[in-house]
Amino acid sequence: MYVQVIRHLAFEDLGSFAAVLAQRGAKVQYFEAGYHDLTAIAPCDADLLVILGGPISVNDGEDYPFLAQELAIVRQRMQADRPTLGICLGAQLMAVALGAKVYPSGGKEIGWYPLQVSGAGHALGLHWLDAAHTQMLHWHGETFDLPDGAVHLASTAACANQAFSRGEHCLALQFHPEVTRRGLERWYIGHTGEIAATEGVSVAGLRADSARYGEALERCGARFFQHWLDHCGLTGAA
Repeated sequence: MYVQVIRHLAFEDLGSFAAVLAQRGAKVQYFEAGYHDLTAIAPCDADLLVILGGPISVNDGEDYPFLAQELAIVRQRMQADRPTLGICLGAQLMAVALGAKVYPSGGKEIGWYPLQVSGAGHALGLHWLDAAHTQMLHWHGETFDLPDGAVHLASTAACANQAFSRGEHCLALQFHPEVTRRGLERWYIGHTGEIAATEGVSVAGLRADSARYGEALERCGARFFQHWLDHCGLTGAA
């Protein structure tokens, strides 16, 4: 299995998903947005493409021209229904690639909040991420409209559209099921400005909640990812 990953910040990586891919013998190649030439990515060659999160907006194309390259890659993969997973910014890129709008959600959703998963989401393994099993880490200030032809999969009290699927193999998640407790320590450093500027959010509070909920999310996040890979036929077997 060959996996390509577009990363926007060094510390926002595959997290707990990396071990799942390693168990399946996957070869993982990171492409660093803004540093690597994303036109070198053949959109449909990889068995799986993962587009990770980041602090910029999909609407910031004037400042970050590589976003147009990402949109072109994502659009081609979804047209071909090749396995594609977008997380946070990645999910918003998928929404825009399908013609939907991304816009400020009216307030930052940063921290651990329960996720409500639809029946369609359960079929894709998202039941492991439902509030019945775990709390979810959220870190965004924008959201998206549900694209035409997409299936709504999850919501929170603050945000109606948290996840959608398109076709059989394309999945967009605005939240962060991949994070680990250890990895989040780097987030607290890298996102210190945003944390300090967001009312009701603090490093101490985030760390305490991560200690409370992180172990369950690491376990349930891996189970979700295993289920979804199986759904896509990405077993890693020869």
